[in-house]
Amino acid sequence: MEIKFNHVEFSYGDKLVLKDIDFTIQSGMITGIIGKSGSGKTTLIQLINGLLLPTKGSVEVGTFVLEPHKRIQNINDLRFNVGMVFQFPEDQFFHTTVFKEVGFGLEQFNYKKDKKEQRVSEALKMVGLNDSYLDRNPFSLSNGEKRKIAIASILIFNPQVIIFDEPTIGLDYESKKSFMRLIKLLKKKFQKTIIIASHDTDFLHSIVDEVVVLNQGKIELQGNKYDVFKQEKRLHKCGIIAPNLISFSNKVLEKKKIKIGYRDDINDLIKDIYRYVK
Repeated sequence: MEIKFNHVEFSYGDKLVLKDIDFTIQSGMITGIIGKSGSGKTTLIQLINGLLLPTKGSVEVGTFVLEPHKRIQNINDLRFNVGMVFQFPEDQFFHTTVFKEVGFGLEQFNYKKDKKEQRVSEALKMVGLNDSYLDRNPFSLSNGEKRKIAIASILIFNPQVIIFDEPTIGLDYESKKSFMRLIKLLKKKFQKTIIIASHDTDFLHSIVDEVVVLNQGKIELQGNKYDVFKQEKRLHKCGIIAPNLISFSNKVLEKKKIKIGYRDDINDLIKDIYRYVK
């Protein structure tokens, strides 16, 4: 599902938060939204699923159009297609079993028990968990497992777009790696359009296709992740530290005049360096 921002502005009262946001998020891609605190990241992603409406301009989410002061009649249809996973989503758990937690959203639609059981099982499978989790207490799980349960509760509706707000906060290294595998699976196997708002440039560099950099409510940079992340000086101007792999590659080029290119993984970078040394 393609998403278009058409010269969008958004204000909280007299405070202008987003200014002339005009870009397109391509269907089936993973797009990173990055910027320091107060740059407008969270506001931007909340405009996509109708939590907020633009003050000026419009946001097109597939066939849905979000405009100023126009209430969406089919808001539930929009949110069926656009799922959002907030920061620390596990803090919102209130059921004592994984089955009840993941299946809660279906209750308002009067799903039959067997259909509900099937959907819960399928949603868990999509995040790499099996039916042995159904009767477990979500509060007893690891942080990484809790995050997967929260994602499964969104996937149960099979949305076309999934938005993550700072998804790696609170996750250790192994949980991050597991989460990265999940994101890649959602894109490749299930053809989801994925949007990730995050401060974690190393994580974004390893997973996204495109990057949008926000600075004081405006788009400072956008495009292919390599083209964006290699611009260290402009990122620094926005209060953003470039990914470690990019910084290293730039330093090798600057100090040794060796262009080793840009890689997603440190192991690939080491192989390239070895070739030059050899």
